[in-house]
Amino acid sequence: MAAPLVNPTFDEIEEQDGVRFSWNTWPSTRLEATRTVVPISSLYTPLKERVDLPPVMYEPVTCKAPCRAILNPFCSIDTRGKIWICPFCLQRNPFPPHYKDITPTNLPPELLPKYTTIEYTLSRPAQVPPIFIFVIDTCLDQEDLDALKETIVISLSLLPPNALVGLITYGTMAQVHEIGYADCPKSYVFRGSKDYAPKQIIEMLGLSPSSAGATRPGGAAGPSATGPGGIRPVQGSFQASATRFLMPVQQAEFQLTQIVEQLTRDPWPVASDRRPMRCTGLAVNVAVSMLESTFPSTGARVMLFTGGPCTEGPGLVVGQELREPIRSHHDIDRDSVKHFKKATKFYEGLSKRASVNGHAIDIYAGCLDQVGLLEMKYLTNATNGFMVIADSFTTAIFKQSFLRSLAKDEAGFLQMGFNGTFEVMTTKELKISGVIGHVISANKKTASVGETEIGIGQTSAWKVCSLTPKTSLAVYFEVVTPAGQPLAPGANGLIQYVTHYQHASGQFRLRVTTVSRAFAEGGHPSIAASFDQEAAAVLMSRIAVFKAEIDDSPDVLRWLDRMLIRLCQKFADYRKEDPASFRLPEGFGIYPQFMFHLRRSKLERHVLNDADVNNSLIMIQPTLMSYAFDKEPEPVLLDSVSIRPDVILLLDTFFHILIFHGETIAAWRKAEYQNQEGYENFKELLEAPVQDAQELLADRNPIPRYIVCDQGGSQARFLLSKLNPSTTHMTGGTYGSGPTSGQAIFTDDVSLQVFMEHLKRLAVGASTS
Repeated sequence: MAAPLVNPTFDEIEEQDGVRFSWNTWPSTRLEATRTVVPISSLYTPLKERVDLPPVMYEPVTCKAPCRAILNPFCSIDTRGKIWICPFCLQRNPFPPHYKDITPTNLPPELLPKYTTIEYTLSRPAQVPPIFIFVIDTCLDQEDLDALKETIVISLSLLPPNALVGLITYGTMAQVHEIGYADCPKSYVFRGSKDYAPKQIIEMLGLSPSSAGATRPGGAAGPSATGPGGIRPVQGSFQASATRFLMPVQQAEFQLTQIVEQLTRDPWPVASDRRPMRCTGLAVNVAVSMLESTFPSTGARVMLFTGGPCTEGPGLVVGQELREPIRSHHDIDRDSVKHFKKATKFYEGLSKRASVNGHAIDIYAGCLDQVGLLEMKYLTNATNGFMVIADSFTTAIFKQSFLRSLAKDEAGFLQMGFNGTFEVMTTKELKISGVIGHVISANKKTASVGETEIGIGQTSAWKVCSLTPKTSLAVYFEVVTPAGQPLAPGANGLIQYVTHYQHASGQFRLRVTTVSRAFAEGGHPSIAASFDQEAAAVLMSRIAVFKAEIDDSPDVLRWLDRMLIRLCQKFADYRKEDPASFRLPEGFGIYPQFMFHLRRSKLERHVLNDADVNNSLIMIQPTLMSYAFDKEPEPVLLDSVSIRPDVILLLDTFFHILIFHGETIAAWRKAEYQNQEGYENFKELLEAPVQDAQELLADRNPIPRYIVCDQGGSQARFLLSKLNPSTTHMTGGTYGSGPTSGQAIFTDDVSLQVFMEHLKRLAVGASTS
């Protein structure tokens, strides 16, 4: 990897500021920027964990309207006159009175060069603690339901004691459980086949203004004016009446545990030729309606646990009769799916209502068959909710992924931010094209908004309903300086990222990162030397994934190929029409390889659009480690030649961790040599990849599928599908036929070598005949 012009490496910059740029020196004009092919863009991790961030317990100092940039180390300051000049708009601003002791040697943290990232703890606490609503499918097999109930009871002990919790169960009907009523179980039932308007739902629950203060259904007296946990409701009787359904964990844990433990399977009989009646759409609608009416614009999560497709009411994905098959990829491609458009529109509408209010929706699917995630994807994509797919709720993949989402930091707080807003500001030479990630537009038009749109654009602010320390947003920029308008020597551009969110402690926090990069004339070697090929590969893959939602897959692949060819034509050294002369600079060497593996990869788009650079690269180009006798474990080529009879391979695709035993190793293991005296080194060899695999599993979420297989075994397909097929059934080479040949892979895909040969020919303009 080419070293950037500044002293720190790309990784060190990421550790400090949580940001990686495609280019770390920027072209100075619009024309030159378009010629660099890969746009100026960054992957930014707002809640990147930093041990050295000082606690700042006061409000940030902002520039005058309309700029509103926040004081940062790049501001010019006059300590004698107590003024500072904003680098974004060049306005002069007075320091507030509490900065009266400022001197060149006594500066507040936000002006120190090492704190280009700083986090303010704002004085106004959140009026409502985080809210969690469990939405549980009861049409499950008994074993699955028992496992799910057990996991949910465990999760209650992981929530903050003051967090508000609620429970909705659904099958043929949807039931909202009144956990504030301790005398006997009580719930409000909604007919699964009916599509209720939000207003009807809140009226039936007694949450409307007319019924909230009145006697509640069933004759019980209405709640007091003080809300749960002593919180004075901002919505008056709206929130006060919700205390029946949403209560602090510390008050409701016993009651809620009892209700969950006593849950039984949906009693409605299911004929052998029919699917269970499952009103998933209605249940989610009830949860969203409850939250938007009682706690708008607050931190909340709706956690949906489903074991099959919606077969009843709004959001129906497939009919109840088994003879009606659930839609296939082929059906979707042909646009011949009976319920698809209507269901997608319904869930998209729900996601908009939730995301506008800062409410996240998680989907945990435990089912061997499809559950309709394609129709429901907007629920998680728009709100940055978790999406975990497991074969069953009894699996470790589900249990550990769900409980790991509730992990705590060293101070004992949940590692998640709620109800966030992400804003970006630029100096005049740059404009914002858009963001790709699980966000929605906040429709804020400022001088920083550009004309070109990449991802979600035409705004400089976005709503992010949920944030974790790994959540990363791709931000794309354009240079707007016209050609022929020279910049001052040593001119720099500035970008400020501002993230406002509700911390799990109940405080509002403001994370501010301000970064500066130099401009250079087009063609200057510093631009090529500043290329971060890892970040660029991830940023281009996000564009490809965004395009794939709109365009056909072949069109997206052709776009990726065109971009790669243009990049090579711009930065490689070659003689025209001479492929043998083609040479890429050092800092571009593995970029084509990333693109080759990206074209072949089957990514989970939801996870890629939230992941940081390192995790995204593992998804694009999995890592492969080789373990052999008398040598240290080493990374090897993701290639069929790496398969050997006397080695063990450890594959990490992010979604799978696979240990693959070569033919000889597998035979020895089956003969149990590892348990015999004198074979201690063989035992150690078998254990080494297992220990390394456990380390990889330690902090990954969702939990990868863990596979142990042998050469020739059926599960070896998970490895073979990821390898570069340099030896195939078409090449004539077979396993063991030469000193460098590996296992033949049965595929029609071209190998990396063939891909590179084609790339060189196209880049240099040679004939491809």
